[in-house]
Amino acid sequence: MVKRIVGKKRALEIIDNFPMSKVLVVGDLMVDQFIWGKVSRISPEAPVPVVEVTSENFLLGGSANVLNNISSMGGNVHVTGIIGSDDMGRLLTDKLRKMNVDTGGVIVEHDRPTTVKTRIIAHHQQVVRFDRENKQSVSLDSVEKMVEYVETIGDLGAIVISDYSKGIVSKRLLKGVSEVISGRDIVVCIDPKQNDFSLYQGFDVITPNHHEAGRALGMEIVSEDDLINGGETLLERFGFKAVLITRGEDGMSLFENGAKNTHIPTVAREVFDVTGAGDTVVGVFALCMAAGATFKEAAVLANHAAGIVVGKVGTATVSQEELRKML
Repeated sequence: MVKRIVGKKRALEIIDNFPMSKVLVVGDLMVDQFIWGKVSRISPEAPVPVVEVTSENFLLGGSANVLNNISSMGGNVHVTGIIGSDDMGRLLTDKLRKMNVDTGGVIVEHDRPTTVKTRIIAHHQQVVRFDRENKQSVSLDSVEKMVEYVETIGDLGAIVISDYSKGIVSKRLLKGVSEVISGRDIVVCIDPKQNDFSLYQGFDVITPNHHEAGRALGMEIVSEDDLINGGETLLERFGFKAVLITRGEDGMSLFENGAKNTHIPTVAREVFDVTGAGDTVVGVFALCMAAGATFKEAAVLANHAAGIVVGKVGTATVSQEELRKML
């Protein structure tokens, strides 16, 4: 499939352009906390496992994981989003600074916590996850600051709207982004979580998984016919230039205006953890677009990156070298 859509030489040319390609990530910044341990007994207090903690770590999550994937690929990445005035917010900004990412677009809301997802892992299996968050809409002042930051970034090739439905991505924010980039040759890629896709209407590319695509259409995508009808309907109904539906172990399907549908089989050898795989897809896809790829070329490279990341446990990223080796 790779040879038919994009040859190795062309794929490597796109990757070579990554350092010169600038992508802005807009959306829900999070911290992913992983608590690792082992289970040897059941609690006498309730029928639940007792996890003996051996270690813990904190990783960039949500839209920050999209950013991390682009950075790992050698792309020039910027970010804007909201954090709280708390330890987790400071941890997140410290991590960004260590990556040499500009934190000028990271807005602090003092009455809002930084979103944290905590996963407890024992014997490479997730035991439980708990979230600390506030899903209420962010303030108008914060939205205006985010839009102002977008306006300051020059030479942008692509923007990712990473929507985790935590109150950041709204009509007001999307309208502001659309207005400040009007007339500029910037590809906008949407990773949706909200069921009403009219919110994202008119942007270039949307990358739902098949469950999200089904919910947006009020149907369940079960068969190949469902998939094809669903993808083509999304394309037409909301005015996207392309729809990339991720399908787990069945790979991806790309629907484009004026082109044949493209079905891309998975290249994953083993699947350990799908956490953050959607972030990898949209991040690498956008970076490829900024590097001059076509929709099909970007989809193939994003599919390869996803095939690598699901073979890792936890919120993981893919390096440029790993992608080169797979190709």
